[in-house]
Amino acid sequence: MAMSLLRQVISSNATAATREISPLLNNHGVWLASTRNASKKSGGSSRNTKGRPRGKSRGLKKEDGDWVTQGSILVRQLGLEFLPGLNVGIGRDRTLYAKYHGRVMITTEKVDPNWDHKIVKRFKGLIQQDEGAPIYKTYLHILTEPQKTNFKLVDQI
Repeated sequence: MAMSLLRQVISSNATAATREISPLLNNHGVWLASTRNASKKSGGSSRNTKGRPRGKSRGLKKEDGDWVTQGSILVRQLGLEFLPGLNVGIGRDRTLYAKYHGRVMITTEKVDPNWDHKIVKRFKGLIQQDEGAPIYKTYLHILTEPQKTNFKLVDQI
């Protein structure tokens, strides 16, 4: 009984409060409040809206000992980190490719440049600091398989 009496008091106070004219209430007793919607600050146009460009996929494509076919790409590179060796060609973008079928062999070899050459003289400081220090370069080679002797000599001239 005490609960029902309390409910009557609260409801009578609420109806009395809604009868008063309030700037936040309309005629039906519903709160009038402004709601904030999600918005984005307007700004200038942006460049590079497509995002980052995809990678160029450079690097070593075949490892030491891999079997490759003719024309297979061995390395894509920006500079000359790897040099072409036996049975290896170089493209105009410095891509190394196999000229024949075979196994890949990667070697590090000591290079003895011609110090009197004009290009070597020009880049002497970049090549080495001490003229007596050895210079090492990495080469890629293709070792071809020997041809099988599955033919028979029929006639000799």
